[in-house]
Amino acid sequence: MKKILTSIAVALCSASALTTTAQENLQRQAQASKEQKTFTTVKELPITSIKNQWRSGTCWAYGTLGYIESEILRQTGRTYDLCEMFVVNKDYMENATHFVRMHGFSQISQGGSCDDVVDVIRRYGICPEDAMAAPGSLVGDSLANFTRFYPEFEATVRRTIVPDDSVAADLAKAQTVATTHGAAPRAFWQDSVQAVLDRNLGRCPQSFTYQGKNYTPQTFAQSLGLNLDDYISLTSYTHHPFREWFVIEAPYKWRLKPSYNIPIEELMQVIDDAIDAGYTVAWGGDVSGDFTRTGLAELPSGVQPTQQLRQEQWDDWRFTYDHVMLIYGKATDQSGRPFYMVKNTWGIMGNYAGIWYMSRDYMALNTTYIFLNRHALPKKLRKEL
Repeated sequence: MKKILTSIAVALCSASALTTTAQENLQRQAQASKEQKTFTTVKELPITSIKNQWRSGTCWAYGTLGYIESEILRQTGRTYDLCEMFVVNKDYMENATHFVRMHGFSQISQGGSCDDVVDVIRRYGICPEDAMAAPGSLVGDSLANFTRFYPEFEATVRRTIVPDDSVAADLAKAQTVATTHGAAPRAFWQDSVQAVLDRNLGRCPQSFTYQGKNYTPQTFAQSLGLNLDDYISLTSYTHHPFREWFVIEAPYKWRLKPSYNIPIEELMQVIDDAIDAGYTVAWGGDVSGDFTRTGLAELPSGVQPTQQLRQEQWDDWRFTYDHVMLIYGKATDQSGRPFYMVKNTWGIMGNYAGIWYMSRDYMALNTTYIFLNRHALPKKLRKEL
């Protein structure tokens, strides 16, 4: 974790950081030319179109729905464009509810995880992109823009457990008030929070028509043919025993869903085997450091991705969980070094039109967790689970 974490995940995950001055653009163009590599594809799986999270910290929604879309494509051959803002609307309401139930001792965050998306679909369903307002359209942008929305949302949630109307009331005050004998959240606070969500993200539809058929979000989700119980999370850290489940201690994983802990060499083999077997993999990890804006992710020369180094970087905050993307293929560079083909959520940008090439060493060091179909696992590991 190379930066001090704030309650706003957009500082780490949002494409808003891509806004630069003309001078910075020229510098990046020069760097892009210097970093241009030639890759040979070893294995490439079909994916849906590249999306753009824009000025929102919602890579977890865009990246995971991209993964879900690829799973539907693999299983049925059908291509869908699922609605990220439906998931975000429902998830942020659940995040707010968790915050209130925890008396303020929880994270209000734009960030999330792959588990959030699956839980939302399981509970509320999903809708296609065109069944809701386009991202950003309600605030005058062409894409998702949380610049004004998220501060309003966070302040509205905090007021739930603070007795006055001060937007500046800090979390310590909120927590103190919430734990005082006789304190209670404001009546009908959910209505105020939901109104902010609907006004900025769009109201989730109760029903809609898709390709001539009428659906509710729940029946539409059922029509996709997914078994949501098939999806699991794997991780690799030594502060918990291997071969056990644990909740990764990361601020944006507020939902407290566990991951299964295995050695890093085994986890990397799981990724390789999954891709070889035709399964894409959702990836959550760290993209600070040597993750360029041009489409490359490599470790500095001489750095070796050991289990010990992974743990050290996690414990001293050099490494965090700040992005979600989709692994969909393997390639080699002109020197024969192995890379993964990764679908990003920042739109059509960089040297490879929205695709990143991540070296195998980079992935081994910077992966927080992977999320995939349990049927992609080796039989022995699948039996363990």
